[in-house]
Amino acid sequence: MKNAFLQIHPKDNVFVALRDLPQGYQVNVQDLSITLKQAVPAKHKFTIQDFEQDTEIFMYGVLVGKLNLPLASGSLIDVENLRHAAESYQLGLRKLNWTKPDVSAYKSRFFKGFHRSNGSVGTANYWLVIPLVFCENRNVLTLKSALEEKLGYSIQTKDYSQEVDRLIQSYQSGAPIHTLMDLDLNAAKEQKDSNRLFPNVDGVKFLNHEMGCGGTRMDSDALCGLLAGYITHPNVAGATVLSLGCQHAQASILKQEIAKRDPQFTKPLYIFEQQTEGTEQELMHKAIKSTFAGMAEANKQTRKPAGLDKLCIGLECGGSDGFSGISANPTLGYVSDIMVGLGGSVILSEFPELCGVEQELSDRCIDEPTAERFMQLMNSYNAKAEADGSGFYMNPSPGNIRDGLITDAIKSAGAAKKGGTSPVQAVIDYPELANGSGLNLLCTPGNDVESTTAEVAAGATVVLFTTGLGTPTGNPIVPVIKVSSNTKIFDKMADIIDINCGTIIDGTESIEDAAHRLIDYVIQVASGEITAKATLLGQDDFIPWRRGVSL
Repeated sequence: MKNAFLQIHPKDNVFVALRDLPQGYQVNVQDLSITLKQAVPAKHKFTIQDFEQDTEIFMYGVLVGKLNLPLASGSLIDVENLRHAAESYQLGLRKLNWTKPDVSAYKSRFFKGFHRSNGSVGTANYWLVIPLVFCENRNVLTLKSALEEKLGYSIQTKDYSQEVDRLIQSYQSGAPIHTLMDLDLNAAKEQKDSNRLFPNVDGVKFLNHEMGCGGTRMDSDALCGLLAGYITHPNVAGATVLSLGCQHAQASILKQEIAKRDPQFTKPLYIFEQQTEGTEQELMHKAIKSTFAGMAEANKQTRKPAGLDKLCIGLECGGSDGFSGISANPTLGYVSDIMVGLGGSVILSEFPELCGVEQELSDRCIDEPTAERFMQLMNSYNAKAEADGSGFYMNPSPGNIRDGLITDAIKSAGAAKKGGTSPVQAVIDYPELANGSGLNLLCTPGNDVESTTAEVAAGATVVLFTTGLGTPTGNPIVPVIKVSSNTKIFDKMADIIDINCGTIIDGTESIEDAAHRLIDYVIQVASGEITAKATLLGQDDFIPWRRGVSL
């Protein structure tokens, strides 16, 4: 039977409502007898004793806020009575002991991936077309128009043109507006089967952006690093790069960044500068021929077995709710611990959503220099945000707040659960590569598309993405597997969510069981046996981070 409320940690002085609780509801647990002073919606919190103004509120065993006014036992916590607060942090003792999960069931498991010459293994096999500067975006789109459909890579999704045709016909027939509004537009569009010329190439992807010149040199250099991360990525067979020629993001910088990440780089890489080639036709003819030839070579590669230690899992969240930190995120944390136990890699990012758990994470860093780097990145990022009139405390969105994440510290304490309990092996800054096994902390914004973009550049070959409110976020070259925190949103948005962890809230499944189910799904997706919903929808989100303030 589904429980009505939960105390997440013994230190917590608020409970979480697991379902809508009416005013007057009686909570009797241990030596507590609480009568709710008002209705408490599911995902929200209520006090378990009388509190004075400025009382510290704890969730997940950490400080998450302070009260703006006195509250009686059984009162709803909201934005009016709670403000953000988080513990200070400093360099502490190493806390590296952790309970490794039993991984014996996965020792002999494998996925079928694409083996690259540098020893990495991809979960897909893509060709990239990339502009070094926004001036080349139109040419990239021209290449997309020329190549994508002819080679059999058009995403066969519903374009709703038939629905518009029905409205046009009805309107031209004289139907009034109220009749148009009542029309049934559920007639499905007939879809064509994909007929790929290169069956072993999963797609050709076009990564337009709005950077490369006109901004700071730091941003253009970071862009080159990000693009190098995609070109050297295990899921990429090769790339065509279009450059104007005079921009800040020079081809020479891109090549240097590639060499940093893969000194023995051997993939096909074609770089064309429009100011060197002359006419657009000359540029496009060379780019088309080279891309076609490169894809023909990429088609010679096939999937072969690889151990699960060859996976690099990105841990992401977006559209989080009050259940994320007690269902979906801990499930990812258990998956993370299993992957680390197998010798694989995991990446936890979104630094504004680690506010309040800095002490725990810094203590888990493998050595003091790693801990110091983490604290320095957190401090400098937050200081820059505050100097520009914001701060990490401004991170929660209206949707987060509406569904129970009242302060950034509440949101962060739950978000950090995605990283499990293993030691932090490395702290890396954007847009660096996570090239070691174990848990890696990557400095990115909390913006889920910018963060996912960065995790992939850092080497993630699968991204596990939790959501409580629902979001379609995907990536051009890496499967993004959506994991819901509650069953309601899974049922409501089944077209974009892959896995339901609302079963934990419903009381029908444990975190450990959900994690094992998720790992089985990851293996199938990584082997190309199942396609993630975001990939099916062609959700190719790609946003480089401008190193200014983005929370």
